[in-house]
Amino acid sequence: MANSKIKAQVIQKNKKKFKNIKIDAVTLDIVESALKNARFEMDATVFRTAMSPGIREQHDAFPLIADRNGKMVVGQFGSFISGFLNNYDGTVEEGDVFFTNDPYKVEGAISHANDWLIILPIFYNSRLVGWACHFGHMTDNGGKVPGSMPTDATTIFEEGLVTPPTKLYKQGVLQETVLEVMLNQVRLPTWNRSDLNAILAACRVAEKRVREICDRFGDDVYVSATQAALDRNKRAVGGLIMKAIGEAPVSFEDYVDDDGRGYGPYKIKCTMWREGKNVVLDWEGTDPQAVGSINFYLNENMLKMFWGIYMIMVFDPAILFNDGFYDLVDVRIPQGTLLKPNFPAALSCRTHALGRIFDTFAALLGQKSPEFLAGAGFSSSPHFMYSGTNSRGEWYQLYQIGFGGIPARPHDDGPDGHSMWPSFTNVPQEYLEAYFPLRIEKHETVADTGGAGVFRGGNALRVDYCFLEDGEISIHDDRWLTYPWGVNGGDPGQRSIKVMYRGGYETGKVEYHESKCDNIKVSKGDILAFITWGGGGYGNPIERDAEIVALEVTRGLVTVKGAKDNYGVICSEFGIVNWDATEELRNEIKETQPEQMPVFNKGPELEEILAKCKKETHLKAPKPPVFQPSSDVAVAAE
Repeated sequence: MANSKIKAQVIQKNKKKFKNIKIDAVTLDIVESALKNARFEMDATVFRTAMSPGIREQHDAFPLIADRNGKMVVGQFGSFISGFLNNYDGTVEEGDVFFTNDPYKVEGAISHANDWLIILPIFYNSRLVGWACHFGHMTDNGGKVPGSMPTDATTIFEEGLVTPPTKLYKQGVLQETVLEVMLNQVRLPTWNRSDLNAILAACRVAEKRVREICDRFGDDVYVSATQAALDRNKRAVGGLIMKAIGEAPVSFEDYVDDDGRGYGPYKIKCTMWREGKNVVLDWEGTDPQAVGSINFYLNENMLKMFWGIYMIMVFDPAILFNDGFYDLVDVRIPQGTLLKPNFPAALSCRTHALGRIFDTFAALLGQKSPEFLAGAGFSSSPHFMYSGTNSRGEWYQLYQIGFGGIPARPHDDGPDGHSMWPSFTNVPQEYLEAYFPLRIEKHETVADTGGAGVFRGGNALRVDYCFLEDGEISIHDDRWLTYPWGVNGGDPGQRSIKVMYRGGYETGKVEYHESKCDNIKVSKGDILAFITWGGGGYGNPIERDAEIVALEVTRGLVTVKGAKDNYGVICSEFGIVNWDATEELRNEIKETQPEQMPVFNKGPELEEILAKCKKETHLKAPKPPVFQPSSDVAVAAE
């Protein structure tokens, strides 16, 4: 634990140092597998005992088990612990359990205040052997709007409860006053209590399993095995870096369309290159932090994990995710930018920047090897929120994560209307209709919205919500302005749109809503069509098998017109191909195409997109970006 930045003081009654033991491959595999199973048991515990649909049904919660120094050995999002250790100025003792939801006090290990984080140190024979951590997204965290993610916020103080690292349990004793004060700030205290207990129970499971491994092998072997697991990962990822990352810099830039306050788009830029055995990710050129809430306070270790996941999944999925390779990645994020804002910048709409980072990684990693490229598709993490008081006088509040089109890949189509997040699932319609005053009129993919290509991008998802009680809604989404780009000749996917049918489909009263908005009043009988984006395509569309295009016409994934316009395929609605007409049309299209198809197809230039915005999207074009002034408190810059 020797680190000059660490403020936390770990108290170990047993001062004996751990022995450094050489771990054989069999023992290492057993320990790794046991920890992986414990991690999945953490998931199962949370999903079976939480109350909110965001966690229980959609799995918006993330566990990890770390070594004694706080490096993740198994998990999903990388370690949350280094930021805690560097900023918590107090003792860590056996029986302590810590709570926080303050991104700024853990160096961005959690990205907004709705993420409630539990940190549990694991002791064995009075020595620290590891950590169990888990965070989950709470449906409500207090603040100015139901759901606690105001799209127009300018400071984190508008986003509800913000608690620095605090002992929820002190040497095994629950600090009840702390818990009750926290729960008093939120709109759904029963849900929050249940979800927090579920997260804590998951950490207890991990603690029990780690101790069982120590019982079997001894704590010296366990600690050495965690280091061996990290070292093995470092060697494997180091090999990938040498093979896949060149010394010549490659850059890519993309945009978050707007900030929820009428300004945008905001640029995110990254340049990547290799220096010796290390890779450099330099975010110079990213826009300064926004006045609005689209800032993403990005923890460098979390970014390293995001990049590592992409590397591993593209080049060698057999490698176990952990923090072992972090020393090989040099992350450079300028302070005061969209990805490292100064306190107290608002963070509640940060998922749009998060989605754009994943798209950017895909673009960077494929530039040296275009055959490994995938299109854009992680364009956002759409949120829908609906709340109010029903006819029985009871408060209801829904938080739901939406899905979109997954990009086409080098060897296959992108899935339609799917989640990019590992383990995320949809909320069953029966659940929504049973527990909330709404009816799902449509839940379907939208034909022709996936980018055309040899491999088609996934189609957008359309969900139509019919409201059965008066209330209000919030919408969080992106890619309504810029396009999810295609690659290697593939076309971009279609953009997202939100349409309100006041009083139902037949009244003719239609409204188009921004992709980021709050406090939209709805009445009984109103219908919202929540339509996300399509994934970018891969490869020249006229090289796609015409029979597959025709088959997708019969399945409702491509229209007859889309088959002709996008793929050069002439067919009937029954999937019967006119081969002579198809060949003639494809030859005509080929004559108009460049000899070398573009690696990236982002659609029209930004200036043209802005000029045609009102006509094509029914929404006003955003004004040029407004950046947060360099002051202690964010202010509007109008």
